[in-house]
Amino acid sequence: MAPLLSQYLIHTGRFLLRRFSEPPPAVIAAVAASRACFHRYYSSKSLSLVSSIGLQCSTLKSLPALCNSAFSSSATTTTVEVQSTEHEVVIALGSNIGNRMNNFREALRLMKRGGVCVTRHSCLYETAPVHVTDQPRFLNAAVRGVTKLGPHELLSVLKTIEKDMGREDGIRYGPRPLDLDILFYGKMRISSDKLIIPHERLWERSFVLAPLVDLLGSAVDNDTVAHWHSLAIHPGGIFQAWERLGGESLIGQDGIQRVLPIGDRLWNFSNKTHVMGILNLTPDSFSDGGQFQSIDSAVSRVRSMISDGADIIDIGAQSTRPMASRISSQEELDRLLPVLEAVRGMPEMEEKLISVDTFNSEVASEAISNGADILNDVSAGTLDPNMHKVVAESGVPYMAMHMRGDPCTMQNKENLQYDDICKDVASELYLRVRDAEFSGIPAWRVMIDPGIGFSKNVDHNLDIIMDLPKIREEMAKRSIAVSHAPILIGPSRKRFLGDICGRPEATDRDAATVASVTAGILGGANIIRVHDVRHNADAAKLCDAMLRRRRSKG
Repeated sequence: MAPLLSQYLIHTGRFLLRRFSEPPPAVIAAVAASRACFHRYYSSKSLSLVSSIGLQCSTLKSLPALCNSAFSSSATTTTVEVQSTEHEVVIALGSNIGNRMNNFREALRLMKRGGVCVTRHSCLYETAPVHVTDQPRFLNAAVRGVTKLGPHELLSVLKTIEKDMGREDGIRYGPRPLDLDILFYGKMRISSDKLIIPHERLWERSFVLAPLVDLLGSAVDNDTVAHWHSLAIHPGGIFQAWERLGGESLIGQDGIQRVLPIGDRLWNFSNKTHVMGILNLTPDSFSDGGQFQSIDSAVSRVRSMISDGADIIDIGAQSTRPMASRISSQEELDRLLPVLEAVRGMPEMEEKLISVDTFNSEVASEAISNGADILNDVSAGTLDPNMHKVVAESGVPYMAMHMRGDPCTMQNKENLQYDDICKDVASELYLRVRDAEFSGIPAWRVMIDPGIGFSKNVDHNLDIIMDLPKIREEMAKRSIAVSHAPILIGPSRKRFLGDICGRPEATDRDAATVASVTAGILGGANIIRVHDVRHNADAAKLCDAMLRRRRSKG
């Protein structure tokens, strides 16, 4: 039986490869595969055969991605499918009913359970409805992943998820709790009565192209991505299709805004520079150690910073100055939690955000449970292997900062060696963000900090402040989404400012801080972390006005 079956497969494959130089309309999915490829692998790969004589075989091993193909003919009753074990896919998400962010979280959970391993996430976009305009704004995103499901199996899984989450048949383009669409499936073009890939209107929809672009890098990372670019209806691939619609100039307009989820809110981080005021609860911080250890003094300090223009209060109970010793989790919590509770209950904190500065996952978990909106980790997960898991499960945004070593070793000679500071920081920080994403923290919840003063000398710090666009550009080579993440800079009162200006006392460095954050904002920083809120908030307002003026002039 086996020799007969093998010969049958060989002859069937040869016939079909001769029969179709291009897939006919009835083909469900077909990708060009050479005859040599087919013959090289036929004897050891997965073939599903159904013919008019009723012979079936689906127990052979899988074919590698090179031979992803499905052949069918409307003129015969024989179908041969050749598929690899895993296929790389892109799935778009949309929602405009209910808690849109929760809808996305649940959809990702169900996709994972259904056989889709998500490897990349886009940014989040809030977009105006199209066609049927009398409905709520949409939240849009896309994910990239791998699956062993066939294209129609995947479609069935996604439709089941939509139904389970309350989607019903209704007005076309109308309101929906969840919309899941397959944008790409491996190297296949698919055309059937139920599924068309790529969708013919993909290239005209900014709310689809924006998150799709995010899933790519400016450098093509594999053959499958190269194939996706080749599917664009105009020369230049996906990036050119996006540019033809207006590209990045569309973002921030009424029709489409890039946002970051914080609780049940969507934070438009690009409409202004946000000021983060520093509240140190430590006795040994380099600038204000010991000043705000009581609840009353901490609350008074927060009230003052809010009055001066702070948007975010960053609370830290573990010093990260050079050579700072690490305290126990319990001691850090004893310092942090009473103040966090008091600050959270302040009327002035309505519409303001609380960030907790810690690299300890136990402290992070308790802080989030007690009202922290953002987790600020100077180690980006390197000092606690459980940090990414805690943040992933919490749903809060994650500030990942670049640092080599720990506060005791970060300024060692070996940690100050760079070939190109901006390229190296971008590369190393990107790897930390990728680790976070693999742990379940979507790129749309990530903020980045290049770590001024951490594992850097004077020249390194100056290069970072002057070349923030270069850091974004380097990150974009691997992930457009990560390159769009909000960037925080924290030069406030740091030693390099004192070295340059001859100011040995940290509190005498506020003017230099204003100058450095001004340069950073004009270079693309979205958040500034400062001690002196009043003067830096004024600097931020002026920079924002200049940037708006620059944009208005084209």
